[in-house]
Amino acid sequence: MLEITLCSLFTIVPDYIFRRYYQGREITFFSVWYELRWGITGCLILTTLLITTIFYFHPSTTSATSAFRTVPILTETVGRVSEIYVESRDEVTQGEPIFRLDSSEQQAALELAQRRVAEVDAQIVMAQADIQVAAGQVQLAENGLKQIADELAVKQELFDRKSGTVSERELERLRTALTGAEGQLASARATQNAAEIKVGTLLPAQKLSAEAALQQAQVELSKTTIYAGVSGSLRQFVLQVGDIVSPLGRPAGILIPASDGPRRIQAGFNQIEAGVLKPGMAAEATCVSLPLQIIPLVVVSVQDVIASGQMRAGEQLLDVGQVAKPGTLLVNLEPLFAGGLDGMTPGSNCIVNAYTSFHEQLGDEDLGTFQRLGMHAVDAVALVHAMILRVQALFIPVKTLVLGGH
Repeated sequence: MLEITLCSLFTIVPDYIFRRYYQGREITFFSVWYELRWGITGCLILTTLLITTIFYFHPSTTSATSAFRTVPILTETVGRVSEIYVESRDEVTQGEPIFRLDSSEQQAALELAQRRVAEVDAQIVMAQADIQVAAGQVQLAENGLKQIADELAVKQELFDRKSGTVSERELERLRTALTGAEGQLASARATQNAAEIKVGTLLPAQKLSAEAALQQAQVELSKTTIYAGVSGSLRQFVLQVGDIVSPLGRPAGILIPASDGPRRIQAGFNQIEAGVLKPGMAAEATCVSLPLQIIPLVVVSVQDVIASGQMRAGEQLLDVGQVAKPGTLLVNLEPLFAGGLDGMTPGSNCIVNAYTSFHEQLGDEDLGTFQRLGMHAVDAVALVHAMILRVQALFIPVKTLVLGGH
């Protein structure tokens, strides 16, 4: 209506004044089309061009909202709830415990791992005692070997002197005993070496494995207590002691983060406006949760893909004709001034206008006259869209509360 009213001031009104007062023709309800056909036709053409210009260079959308992130409260394992530390709608801080699962199985595994570590420690003590026993056996074998070697040397010397007190058979017995003593010494040293290897290599490795199993048991036990990953407020947290929760499709509730970066409005514009919407554009919004208020915004990013065109591998080939509804161009907007979105409920529906501005280009002296006039016209008609947004802001309470039947 605003566009028709504006265009009629340059088409129908001059045509009416000319024909009524200059030509003196009588214009009635039945002759209005014939007498003002040029003005009416020009008004319709000019209105169509004006609406097209406004909505192309100054796009608008009602598909806008202040999206927010939710974090599902999930467990890493399936379990039965044994204790709850918070209640629904409580504010929690990062790292605060929320609830605990039954941990009897994990406690048993932890105790078993602790006993395994203690068992390895006991084996180390016993192995150290075995080293001392083996050292004593080595000393004993060395003494026996030395005694037999000394006796063999003395009798060998007597035999060489042909004293007649030592026989060849006795020397052979001593040589055999010496060989056996050397074998006993080697066996004792091997036993000592094995005991040292066991204490220095095998048992430490077993202890490390036992400690790793103990650490794993402690980790599994810690998984039974669920902590808040971020600070925020709990929603739909209706968990009770005895309930079973699962990481697959059985969350305990939802955690809404307290702060997830700067507040933004996500708006979906028509695809035809992809060539106009650019980061840095000025914009305005009015939201249902903030009636009668206009929020100055600025475009911070424009998504370079359209969600409806995404595809993933499946059993059937993609048929583009099955895309029932064309997707929109996602645009992220932030408030122009700090705190611009304060008081607005996250998730609120909004109406957003974006405005094309040729202010910088108009400073170029090389622009032609028609280009300059066209840019001035585009910047000027933004006022019409701004007026429409303010009318919509005034009409939102009436539409919601009165016409909506609430």
